Amino acid sequence: MFRKQNYIVLFILFTFSFVYSKQYYYSSKLLGSIVNGNKTTFRLFAPNAKKVVLNLYKKVDDKVALKYNLTRDENGVWEIDLTKNYEKWYYTYQVFHTEEQIKKDSVVHCVDPYAKAVASYTTYFMPRKAIVFNEKYDWGNDKWMNYKWSDLIIYEMHVRDMTMHSSSNIMKAGTYMGLMEDGKRGGLSYIKELGVNAVELLPSMEFANIEPPYNKELNGVKNTWNPYERNHWGYMTSSFFAPAAYYAENWKELKWNVWMGKDGSQVRKFKDMVKTFHRNGIAVIMDVVFNHLSEYELGNLKQIDKNYYFRLNEDGSFKAESGCGNDLKTENPMVRRLIVESILYWMKEYHIDGFRFDLAKLIDWETCEEIIREAKKVNPNVIIIAEPWGGGYDIKGFSQRGWAAWNDQIRNGIKGQNPHDGLGWIFGKWYGNNNKERIKSYLRGTTLNFKDGIYQFPFHSVNYLESHDDYTLGDFIRIAQKEYDERKVITNVENFVKISENSLKIHKLAAMFLFLSNGMVMIHEGQEFGRSKVIPYHINVDDKDKGKIDHNSYNKDNETNYINYNQVNVNKDLFDFYKNLIKLRKEVEAFRICSDDDIQFIDTNDEFTLVFILRNKDDYYLIGMNANNDKDIEISNYLHEKIVLILSTDQNYKQEVKPIEKIVLSAKSGFIYKISK
Repeated sequence: MFRKQNYIVLFILFTFSFVYSKQYYYSSKLLGSIVNGNKTTFRLFAPNAKKVVLNLYKKVDDKVALKYNLTRDENGVWEIDLTKNYEKWYYTYQVFHTEEQIKKDSVVHCVDPYAKAVASYTTYFMPRKAIVFNEKYDWGNDKWMNYKWSDLIIYEMHVRDMTMHSSSNIMKAGTYMGLMEDGKRGGLSYIKELGVNAVELLPSMEFANIEPPYNKELNGVKNTWNPYERNHWGYMTSSFFAPAAYYAENWKELKWNVWMGKDGSQVRKFKDMVKTFHRNGIAVIMDVVFNHLSEYELGNLKQIDKNYYFRLNEDGSFKAESGCGNDLKTENPMVRRLIVESILYWMKEYHIDGFRFDLAKLIDWETCEEIIREAKKVNPNVIIIAEPWGGGYDIKGFSQRGWAAWNDQIRNGIKGQNPHDGLGWIFGKWYGNNNKERIKSYLRGTTLNFKDGIYQFPFHSVNYLESHDDYTLGDFIRIAQKEYDERKVITNVENFVKISENSLKIHKLAAMFLFLSNGMVMIHEGQEFGRSKVIPYHINVDDKDKGKIDHNSYNKDNETNYINYNQVNVNKDLFDFYKNLIKLRKEVEAFRICSDDDIQFIDTNDEFTLVFILRNKDDYYLIGMNANNDKDIEISNYLHEKIVLILSTDQNYKQEVKPIEKIVLSAKSGFIYKISK
């Protein structure tokens, strides 16, 4: 029998839980700096603070500030109303947690986590000042692209990489503005020529792009891992509402001891970039990092309220399942609110079409559910993509909640897991538990109605073979084919990047499989010409791997990462093949999404060959792909109509109509025929 005492205990626990959550949840007022006529309000959530001081500066480099004590309400929000419009002024918070700190007045200055624009001082640990920002922007008739998820052909790219190399001929290289320059070889012109309909920007929120000095002790940190002292990719987010100022200023190298982003123009320039992409039919997806915060900079959420915002070990140190220093406690209501409001802000203020969430498994399920629920209220077609690992792995869980997710199973099954002893289907090998039936399921969207399927719907699958992480597909194939020993130094990259005849066959076969698979398609910058990431040999950096192929170039703000457009011409055959596949995928709906009944597989009595008939409305396509290394497959003549060769790994786009008696699918090749009526 359930005793009366049990009810009392449950009531007490419920009451305590309610009071605790109520005490630390605040939802009725805006946070950040709010300008309303001649009044400016400042609000900061810091529930465990004993005192909060606002510092206001008219100029970014002012040493003396106007100081104001904020008042705490019952929910842990500190605020003050000032009877003046402080737009374009700069501000910081000092957050005191102990009486000793108050007595000594010795705490670091913190940036507002809700700051809409941020100025950063370029030195180690990057001190920042928030900008009171209230600038209006004329979007004209711009709106979200609203593509179906299955129609997306995503180009994962880095803002700086796309225009920084001299071969791009871009005037404002490495910037948002540089991406908008049309009629040049790089940036927008190149993306349009390739034909993709979405770009996925590597993290472009304000981030810590300077790491501690190499092999020196500073503030208790010794950097033994990064001789470049940079974080190039941007996966160290510091401000969730502010665009990265680094991409708004036209410099070849980061200058030390200067204020970056002090005029706030990064806001307008980012919006200009989005509007330009939209005007050219290209959706903009942002890669966002809500699983951890920038690790080494001072003056952010770590100093505002470490205990509330972060997951901690028993000894009070930061948990780091992300591998990046300090994991956010997304399950806390105000952290959840910060994440959701950031997403909605970028949708409303920047017209962002969608988001890819870094290490999304570190975000709790309730927050994931609220993200997609609230985002769809703003735009029902918003793109929500998970990197479905980090503290776990659960693609099914994301798909059940309506999220798309990166499909690492197609990546590993088709390409392989590593280029030495973990090769996949395109090499005539089986990696892990892959087999012919599994790769058939990849073509059809890796859905739950197949054995080992993981997605509710095919359009939840983001199919890819290369991303910013690990080796490029080009280097993976070079190493796997033993054309290069990655331990050796390359002094002449130009002689190295040309793709061999054998490797080109593998590239094309991989691309054909990728673009014929149901779901979204994602390619990484340079994949379309077999890009190689070689660390420059003649650089003045203490890097033992100079001249070698790199597989983790997050730190190298140099030609390791920059897109060299001269290499497009070197491997133009592959580039043109990608262009044709993109064009064809746009034209034929069944290549993007189709039912199981629309595919009829033909038995070839060979485990590494796929041949099938695909129906697209009233049309039919005969498709074959042979991954064998040295075995040709003859296909019996069961077709009596004339057929049109649409695309082949061996021939150009759209050949003439001609009668055939038999089809031979040679080793490492593929074809697409349209059956004429």
